[in-house]
Formats: sequence, structure tokens, C-alpha cells
Amino acid sequence: MKFADRLVGKGLGLWVILKLIAFNLAWMVVLVVPMAVLVATLMAFGNLSQNNEITVMKSSGVSLYKMMAAPFIASIVLGYLLFLFNNDVLPDANHHAKLLMEDISRQKPTLSLEPGVFSQEVSNYAILVRGIKKSDSELEDVVIYDNTDPGRVDIVTAQKGKIYFSKDQSKLIMDLWNGEIHESSNNQSDLYRKLIFKKHRITMNADQFSFQQSAPGGPRGDRELSTQAMALIADSLRQLKQSSVKSLSGVTNKYLLAEGQNPFASYPINKLNKSDIIYTRALEKIRTAQNIVLSNFRMEESVQDQLNSYMVEIHKKYALPVACIVFILIGAPLGVMVKKGGFGVAASISLFFFVVYWAFLIAGEKLADRNIITPFWGMWSANILLSIIGLLLTTKTVQETVQINFNFLRKLIPKQWLSFGADTIWNTDSGEES
Repeated sequence: MKFADRLVGKGLGLWVILKLIAFNLAWMVVLVVPMAVLVATLMAFGNLSQNNEITVMKSSGVSLYKMMAAPFIASIVLGYLLFLFNNDVLPDANHHAKLLMEDISRQKPTLSLEPGVFSQEVSNYAILVRGIKKSDSELEDVVIYDNTDPGRVDIVTAQKGKIYFSKDQSKLIMDLWNGEIHESSNNQSDLYRKLIFKKHRITMNADQFSFQQSAPGGPRGDRELSTQAMALIADSLRQLKQSSVKSLSGVTNKYLLAEGQNPFASYPINKLNKSDIIYTRALEKIRTAQNIVLSNFRMEESVQDQLNSYMVEIHKKYALPVACIVFILIGAPLGVMVKKGGFGVAASISLFFFVVYWAFLIAGEKLADRNIITPFWGMWSANILLSIIGLLLTTKTVQETVQINFNFLRKLIPKQWLSFGADTIWNTDSGEES
């Protein structure tokens, strides 16, 4: 749906659409898996709590920590598999999706001819038809301006014609009957030739009307590389940054001396005026120093921005799999507190936490790209915050000091609604739905 406006009218086959969906599903999987872990954990522990199985296990000497051990180990395994997916599958999928979208965007819609209107959809040709029989693609009173040769202009006219694509969709073929070809040269104004034909065929290039997928290759962005490849690029950028810093330091030491010293002490500045050549040379030297310093400073900023972009992606490939472990710490105690194992409750709570997580992730990426915070804190702040919350919730649940119910929702229901049987919906003594 996101790319629907760019796909309509392109004449794409079902296989191309399915590949585009499959390639874009890769980055969705990366986001869905941590959220699925949270939903599953909430439903599992919510059902156990709702059916009093948590109470039975606690009375048998099984603590919440032991109950969470198996899901915790499973989340570690799942996180490792998700990291492998992030590192090996996702970059190639993003690369293929980018190439596919570029190929689709270059493709033009199917050739459309309208009576009495010049069509220039075919490169180097202008086509005018007076009448069209759409049932059999027959054309009447055809005029074609052929500009394929810059040195001359060919005008083709015909009483009847027929247009169709070749079998491989690479050529647009036009068969013409009973017409004339008028040839004139741009360089020789006295050269003119007229040809009369009974049948003539024109073959035009139609690559822009047929979909041709590019082979994988070419430059890749930061989201199309593995952690190993990005780490190598990051090392190269660090070295480039160090050389830029050294260059900037050298220029600064050369042109900007210590405070109180005059960088142009060799010139008698107090005796200079704007007409002196020494004054002009001094100004040129100042401008040269300024340009060199600014150039080195901007290069250092540019290198730092690129380095931040790659480091953000490296940390993201680790942070998202770790979120599977973090959401176990959140989901298990919340499921016990809520005592609801339904999908609706689990999905609602999960959506809240994941929106918070995703907001931290997006904001952290933007701030890290702008060099406001480090890439580490940009990508790991959400995991650290939710881990602290999860540990606190787990501790409170083990101590049985917190229990969540939905009695507060009753205060939000208008009083007139309560008269229509709200008491049959909510059991105020237990706080559970009836």
C-alpha cells in the first residue's frame, strides 16, 4: 500500500509484486519479532495467573524467577537467530528491494495514443494519429516525426497503420500502409527526398515500457551491509577523520598563532592602506587561511556524520535482538499482575510498550545522526530503560506488592451508560469482566 501509487499503471506482473512484498517483509520481521515475544509472554503468564496456576506453583515452592527461566533462555536463542537474520538476510533484502523499486520507477506506463494528440512517450519520436480502432489496434492517418538522427528530420505519413510490441517487449513495432517518407537535412538546406511506399515498418526502442530487473551489485547504503562490512568502513572513516584533524591542526598552527602574536608581523600593518600591494597580499593570505580551515572543518564534520550513520546501524543490529530478552522481563510480571490472558489485553499492553520503544529508537537514531548523542546511547537507551522497568516489575511481582486491575475504567464510563447494565459488565468486587 505504501508504494501503490508508484506501481499502478506500470503493467507489472504478479511475480514482481510478490518479490517487492517479500523483500520489504524482511525489515518488518525485525520489528515484529520483539513485539511478538512481548505479546506471547503476556498471554502465557496472564493465562497462568488467571487460572490460578501461578498461585499453585508458588505454593509448591516454584518462584517467579524459575518460571521465567525457560522463556528467558528461549528469548536468548530467538535473539541470536534474529541477529543472524539482521546481519545476513536483511541487508540483501534491503538491497534487492531498493534495486527493484529503482527499476519500477524507471519503467513508463504502457504506450497510450489519443486521436489528434501528439504522443512523445517513445524517445526520439513524435506520433500523431487521427483515428484509432482499439479492438484491433489499427491506426488511421498516421504522422510520425523521426528524430533519431540529429543531422536530419524524417517525417512519415500513412493512411493506415498497426502498432504492437515484440514478443520480448523490447521493441515497439509499427506497420504502415500507403504513405510517404519525407527526408530533409539540417546541415544542407537544399537536400530533400521523398519516398512513396505501400508498406513500411518502423521499429522503435521500447525498453522504457518493459520491466527489466537489474542484477544485484553496485554501491550499498548503511542498511544494506552486514556488521562486519560496516565495521571496516567505520575504521576507514576513523582514520580519515584522524588525518583530517591532523590537517586542521597543522593549518591552525600555521596561520593562527598564539594569542598576542601577529600572524602578519612581517608587514607594517599600522602603515598600510588599501592601495598598498602589501595590504592586498595580507588580505589574500587571511582569506586563504580561512578557506583552508573551513574546508578541513567541514570535511571533519562530514566524516563524523557518515561514521555516526554506520555506527547507528551496527548498534541497531544488536539492540533489536536484545529487545526480545528485555520484553521477557516486561511481559512476565505484567502478565501475572494483570491476570488476563486474552489477546486483546496482551496486544494493547504490548502496543503501548512497543510504541515507547520505537519512539526511543527513532529519536535516538535522529539524535545520533546529528551528533547530539553517541550512537550507543541512541540505540541502547530504550533497552536500558525498559530493562530497569522490567527488573522493578519483576521484583514487585515476586514480593506480591502490586496488582493491576481495570476498575479505574469504570470511572471513565458515563453514568447514564451504567444504568443500561454496566454492573453486569464489571464485577466491582473482583475487578474482573463477567
